[in-house]
Amino acid sequence: MREFQSKKDVMIIGGMSTTKIAERFGTPVMVTDESALRENYRAIYKAFNDKFPTRINYACKANTNLSILRILEQEGSCIDAVSIGEVESCLRAGFVPERILYTGVSVSDAEMRAVAERRVPINVDSVNQMHRLAGMNPKHPISLRVNPDVGSGHSQKVVTGAKGAKFGIPKEEIIAAYAEAIELGFLPRGLHAHTGSGGRDPAVFGRVTEVMVEIFERIRSELGLKLEFLDIGGGMGIPYRPEEEIMDLDAVAAEVASKLKGSGVRTLVIEPGRYIVADTTVLLTKVNDVKSTPVRDYALVDAGFNTLIRPAFYDSYHPVAVANRFGHAADVKYDVAGPICESGDYLAKERMLPRVQVGDLLCVYDVGAYGFAMSSNYNSRPRCAEVLVLDGKASLIREREKVSDMFRHQKVPARLRE
Repeated sequence: MREFQSKKDVMIIGGMSTTKIAERFGTPVMVTDESALRENYRAIYKAFNDKFPTRINYACKANTNLSILRILEQEGSCIDAVSIGEVESCLRAGFVPERILYTGVSVSDAEMRAVAERRVPINVDSVNQMHRLAGMNPKHPISLRVNPDVGSGHSQKVVTGAKGAKFGIPKEEIIAAYAEAIELGFLPRGLHAHTGSGGRDPAVFGRVTEVMVEIFERIRSELGLKLEFLDIGGGMGIPYRPEEEIMDLDAVAAEVASKLKGSGVRTLVIEPGRYIVADTTVLLTKVNDVKSTPVRDYALVDAGFNTLIRPAFYDSYHPVAVANRFGHAADVKYDVAGPICESGDYLAKERMLPRVQVGDLLCVYDVGAYGFAMSSNYNSRPRCAEVLVLDGKASLIREREKVSDMFRHQKVPARLRE
């Protein structure tokens, strides 16, 4: 959890008063600190490259705002993309195709063709997909995704590497899959796996690397194929709760590098998303109402699970502060809930906060990963604005939607307009 400063009891982010940001751009609004974003990327790049030549493929499903992508392009990042929309976003942000790796699941012919036409390398998820791609272009650059039977994650809903998961080719079949790829005319460039999202245990990253190195060496010895890279995926977590420790990047990098010694691997690839963007961004939301019931007190705000779904969907914890009375003593326990017409609409439960009043500004931490990316128009509510701050200056990087925006693509048949 990132530390924030205050000035005259008002929380500061990127050198700017949160209350002034809210006054200027309205609420709810997501605010990203550009310096924090660059700092996070540089930290993970250095930790791994100090130990082994490593390519950082930012897992852009965490946050595809074009300004975020542009900053990471400037920093030298590459991309892990999982849809044609993400591929197109990255190309528009300035990434060249060679710096993007497309890793889809349940890929349609139309999407795969669109990715191939953009010359973006494809990380193949199944033998069936590989056959379909061969019918389009058997010379297209590919790698293969293996299910390593090593799973991890902050929730069972985000574990991707366990046996039986829908992702990848089972490790028992992966050598045969590479042999088939060669027969089809492909020259596979790499081997890929991903255990899940939100892990912080160095041993998990070491374990999947060990499994992958064994497969990597078998591909070389049995098929004579020298792959260019070994991609162990991402999943590097952050401490959302105050009592959780920061992941030791150096320890993770050292654990992974130790498994690569003596192997034929020339380049390691990792795919951090959450680690790079999560703690760079906060959600500012205004208190609309304060309500007491026989069993709990509510701070009712203008952001619901349409704005930030992680607490309702994953039971995720996000720290909350009163931004306009930052650092004041906490004396009342609140559930922070939103305007969505469901009992499951909450941002936080049982949080000790200074006594909240209508009009107060609450700040929800660590929303940069899977915050806006998973937001929706549920209850026909427009999605929020996004703002980038740097050295006391703010830039609008996504306009707040209007109610009218939600009707742009709807069509009413003529017979219903009579």
